[in-house]
Amino acid sequence: MRRELSGRITTRLLALDAYRAAQCVLAYVSFGGEFDTAHFIGDVLANGKQLVLPKVERASRALKLYAVRDLERELVAGIRGIREPNPDLCPEAPASRIEFVLVPGVAFTRRCERLGYGGGFYDRLIREWTPRPHLVAAAFGLQVVPELPVSPADQQVDLVVTENAEYRR
Repeated sequence: MRRELSGRITTRLLALDAYRAAQCVLAYVSFGGEFDTAHFIGDVLANGKQLVLPKVERASRALKLYAVRDLERELVAGIRGIREPNPDLCPEAPASRIEFVLVPGVAFTRRCERLGYGGGFYDRLIREWTPRPHLVAAAFGLQVVPELPVSPADQQVDLVVTENAEYRR
């Protein structure tokens, strides 16, 4: 079911004008029961777009961004076993070049509020962007809930894409 729904979500993501126009895309490597990002990431690379992936820096509680060209060779297991860029093989990518961001999350509202995994990594990254790139979350319909506990530090995304709907901020 996860594979089927992820496929439907990916089709919707790839049809977005903001994605098609972007030359530099920040994505993430999915884990567990998340939306499967593999086909989305594959499309980024297949279409000659620059793929940027995050690496969690525990000491600074920040995400460092790296350009990735070869998923098999340039990724290593990071926190929770999530594959992330090997900084010895991948150059750092300036956040200012990123035009489209696929943002992870646990749950979302129709107002595009986002509940992350509790570290605030993406919230801090998003706050630093001026101007902001397109921020899009891919989620299964069951992850869209009526209300979430949000604070002033929490950053909304611009669009939540599910297998059957799109919710704009």
